[in-house]
Amino acid sequence: MLAEHVLTQGSASAAELAERFQVSLMTIHRDLDELERQGVVRKYRGGVTAQPSGVFESNVAFRMRTMPAEKDAIAGRAVEMIEPGMAVMLDDSTTSLALARRLETITPLTVVTNFLEGINLLAQMRDIRLLALGGDYDPLHDSFLGVSCIEAIELLQVDLCFVSTSAVTAGFAYHQEQHIVSVKRAMLASAARKILLLDHTKLSRTALHRVAPLSGFDGVIIDAGASEEALRELDEHKVAYEVAAP
Repeated sequence: MLAEHVLTQGSASAAELAERFQVSLMTIHRDLDELERQGVVRKYRGGVTAQPSGVFESNVAFRMRTMPAEKDAIAGRAVEMIEPGMAVMLDDSTTSLALARRLETITPLTVVTNFLEGINLLAQMRDIRLLALGGDYDPLHDSFLGVSCIEAIELLQVDLCFVSTSAVTAGFAYHQEQHIVSVKRAMLASAARKILLLDHTKLSRTALHRVAPLSGFDGVIIDAGASEEALRELDEHKVAYEVAAP
């Protein structure tokens, strides 16, 4: 219940949690230490958060709850780019997962992914040939990563690759974690066409590691919540983006 509350609220103070659950501060801090160890939340002075920062990405359970309508709108535009018979690669983002939910309508397809949630979903769909990328399982992202995952990607060549990322600014896509960046770069290198999927909260944000220049993508799809200022910045960097209808 503690984890559920923090994931729903995004952040909370230790005092607030102690009062809500009628336990001591010592008990709350002990429980929060365990949630932090599991990668569910990050502690800060006086409280805890599931929100991302420039060096930490949110737990997948929190990301699954955020911007569902916006991600679905983006997926609705992205699926129009896919034709039966294609080979498509999806990263471990929850925006790509929204796209995976729509793929059963355009079979036959070959779909490649390292996202366990996506693997479980796609495995139930008829006429989809599923290539599950293995590697080191990362519970924070619910996906397979590492050297063996990258080597498996490098043996493939797909028609389309859809990825998302945590931050976009100054004409580049960024992510907080280096091992995620390595896998995304390998995916992009394996594709004839590369599409970046972005809900508007990722725009004009920064993160530690540079993934790729936006000019390296064949298209960028953003939801309608993007501000005029954020879109002007993309225009200034001559980014080929489109806004998905809600």
